[in-house]
Amino acid sequence: MKLWEGRFGQKESPLMESFNSSIRIDGRMYRQDILGNLAYAEELFRIGIFSRKEFVRVKNNLIQLLKRLEQQGLPFTDADEDIHMAIEKYLIERLGPSAKKIHTGRSRNDQVLLDVKLYLKDRILKIFKKLVNLQEVLVNLAQSKMSIMLPGYTHLQQAQPILYSHYLLALVFMLRRDGDRLADCLKRMDEMPLGSGALAGTTYPINRNRLAKKLGFSEISFNSLDAVSDRDFMVELLSILSILIMHLSRYCEDLIIWSTSEFQFVEMDDQFSTGSSMMPQKKNPDALELIRGKTGRIFGALLSLLTLLKGLPFAYNKDLQEDKASTFQALDEVDQVLTVFNEVIKSIKIKQKPMIDKMDPFILATDVADYLVRKGVPFRDAHRIVGKIVHYGQGQSKSWMQWSVAEFQKFSKYFDRDIFQTLDLRASIEKRNNLGGTGTRAVKIQIAIAKNFLKKSKTYLKGLETKNLRLERLLI
Repeated sequence: MKLWEGRFGQKESPLMESFNSSIRIDGRMYRQDILGNLAYAEELFRIGIFSRKEFVRVKNNLIQLLKRLEQQGLPFTDADEDIHMAIEKYLIERLGPSAKKIHTGRSRNDQVLLDVKLYLKDRILKIFKKLVNLQEVLVNLAQSKMSIMLPGYTHLQQAQPILYSHYLLALVFMLRRDGDRLADCLKRMDEMPLGSGALAGTTYPINRNRLAKKLGFSEISFNSLDAVSDRDFMVELLSILSILIMHLSRYCEDLIIWSTSEFQFVEMDDQFSTGSSMMPQKKNPDALELIRGKTGRIFGALLSLLTLLKGLPFAYNKDLQEDKASTFQALDEVDQVLTVFNEVIKSIKIKQKPMIDKMDPFILATDVADYLVRKGVPFRDAHRIVGKIVHYGQGQSKSWMQWSVAEFQKFSKYFDRDIFQTLDLRASIEKRNNLGGTGTRAVKIQIAIAKNFLKKSKTYLKGLETKNLRLERLLI
C-alpha cells in the first residue's frame, strides 16, 4: 500500500510504479535521509507530537536500519518508490501507527532537498580533499623537477622555453580556483530547507534554527516557495565540476600529444596505458583519453539540469525527480577522474633529452629582440629585425650559435659578441624571474605560495570534517 493512496480509487499501474520509482537513484541517500529523520523526530518530540517512548523507539529503529543498510545494502524495490517513502514505510511496519506521525508538518518536497543538500555537502568535501591531494602531488613534483626545461607553446607552436615545474604549477593554480569555487558553492548550499513544507511552510511550531544547527547548516531558507523549487546549488556545482574537468582535459590533451613518437616528451606508465588489439607495438594513453572523453558527460549533466529547470513553474514539479541522476553520475565521474589523474601524473616519465633536442632553433627569438631593446632599439623595430633574421635563418643549415657576429650585423649594427650569451636556454628562463614568471626564483615563490594556500585548504577541510562529526551525534 502506498502512503499517499487515500485519494485514489484505483491502484497504481505496475507500469507507472516502475516509471515513477526513483529509489535506484536516490537510494544512495539513505544515510542522509535517516539523519534527517532523526533530527526531525526529535523536534516532533519537543513539540509534543511524539511521546518520549515513541521518539526513543523511532530513533532506535532508524539507527538499526542504518547499520543494516551499511552492512547488507539496499533491499528496496520499485514498490518502495523512493528512499524517503521506503524508510517511512519501514518504520510503520516495525512500529505501527505511532510511526505514521514522522511526516507531520513535512513534505517530501523539503525532505528531498534536505537529503540532497546533506549528500552533496558530503560529496563536495571528498572532492575537495582529492583536489588538495592532487595539488600537493603537483607541488612536490614541481619542487623535484626544477632542472627540466621544455618548449612552451602558443597556437600549438613552440613559443618560449619554460621550466617543467612552471608547467606543473599552472595546473595547481587552476585547481586552486576550482577549490575556491567549490567552497563558495558550499556557502549557498548551506541553507536548510526543512520546515518549508510542500511550498507554503508548516503550521507546526518547528524550531527551524535548532534543526539547522543539529543538521550542520549555517542558516535556514527564508522563503518556502523558493526553498522547495531551488536547484541553483546543483546547477552551480555542475558548472564547477565542468570547469574542473575541463582543466584536467586540457592538461591531458598536452600529455597525450607529448606521449606521441613525434614528441617523445613523456612516457606513460604501463599501469595506466593499454595496447592495440591489432598492432602489437602500440602503447596508448587511454587513461588520459578517457578523462578527456568523460568531460562531455559532465558538460551534458550541466546542460541537462539547465534544460530541466528552464520551463518549470513554481514550486515543485515531478520533473525535478530527474535532477539527481545526472548530478550524482557527474560526481562519481569527477571523483574517479581525480583519483586516476593523481596516479597518472605521479607515474608519468619525463624525457628531458627530446624536450631539448626538439626545441625550435629560433625559440629564443624574443630574447634576441629584447637584446636589441637593451641596446636602445625600439621594441617594434627590434621585432621586425629579428623577424627578418628568422626568415633568413630558416634557409640556413646551421644554428644561431654557429653564426658569426658579422652575419648578425647584416641585420643590425647593434649586434656584438655578447649576443651569444643571449642564445642560451637556461639563461633565457632565468631572465624571467618577475613574479609569476618561469625563472627558478619565480617558480620557487610560486611553490611557497601554493604551499601556503594548501595549508589553508587543509584547515578548511578540518572545519568541514568537524561539522560532519557534529552531524553524526544524531546517531548517539
